[in-house]
Amino acid sequence: MHRLFQVLAVTACLSLVTATRAKTAKPLEIYFIDVEGGQATLIVDPRGPALLVDTGWPGFEGRDAERIVSTAHAAGLKKIDYVLITHYHRDHVGGVTELANRIQIGTFVDHGPNMEDSDDSRQLYVDYQKAIGKSKHQVMKPGDRLPLRGITVETLTAAGEHLHDPLPGANQPNPVCASEPEAEADVTENARSLGVLITYGKFRFIDLGDLTKRKERELACPNNLIGTVDLYLTTHHGLFQSNAKAIVDALHPRVAIMNNGPHKGGSQEAWETVHSSPGLEDLWQLHYALDSDKEHNVADTFIANLQENCESKYIKVAADPDGSFTVFNSRNGYKKTYPGSVRASAP
Repeated sequence: MHRLFQVLAVTACLSLVTATRAKTAKPLEIYFIDVEGGQATLIVDPRGPALLVDTGWPGFEGRDAERIVSTAHAAGLKKIDYVLITHYHRDHVGGVTELANRIQIGTFVDHGPNMEDSDDSRQLYVDYQKAIGKSKHQVMKPGDRLPLRGITVETLTAAGEHLHDPLPGANQPNPVCASEPEAEADVTENARSLGVLITYGKFRFIDLGDLTKRKERELACPNNLIGTVDLYLTTHHGLFQSNAKAIVDALHPRVAIMNNGPHKGGSQEAWETVHSSPGLEDLWQLHYALDSDKEHNVADTFIANLQENCESKYIKVAADPDGSFTVFNSRNGYKKTYPGSVRASAP
């Protein structure tokens, strides 16, 4: 009997330690940096390494590279371990050269060579190759993972290919597919975007770059291969060429963040699709969409930059492994916490 009490006591102690560790675990930090209609998303692994998705625009006297480096330093980083390029368009890969001149970068990650028949993309890819030089380089394919320590970074799409086997808990039939018309094929780099799912415990965040509707539907039709997510970065800056209702509804995000600029992204059609998606609690925007109207912008509280000539404010997300997370607007200091929850997968 005494031995039994000892075993029970040890078990209870271990359970308490495990629970305490779970509560005190460092959060996953995600910074949505304002590069005015491009992408630069800084993801800080709770166990140290950092991943930057895209580098914003070139030019503007190194504006976007400076904003990224400033955010990295604010996050306590002296280097960026991985820079992932979703595709070879100016607002995503253009800032690589200027960024590499300002901060140490460990490994460059991409989908392989440029696949768009345009002079601009070809030149951007040449410039990118020169910038990475002899740095470490990794080409990702659907199903591949980056070797981060505290989070899982899994490739969903790359070079026009997509994940074929459903993720655990996914593969539900998607009734939206039948009612939404198929989109035209896209021959640009957008359709080749390297898209990833980032998981930290129960928390799930998806970033599909600028993937366009036909390729989005391949992940969601006829069955949902991904399952649901907590946080959704609106695809392609919230443009109507992306954000197919079939995938947005299937992902069933609790919160969405739109990385639009003052005059780019935030189209009314895409905004409506995301804003009305089932289960969405809030939509946040990096910019007020000046070319839209008040009805298709969220309340000012949830917007990081209100004017065209902005102060480059960011949106930050801090997520815990129990699925809870807090979104912070650096412009006004407003923050909102979304508790962890167990949700059934979307149909």
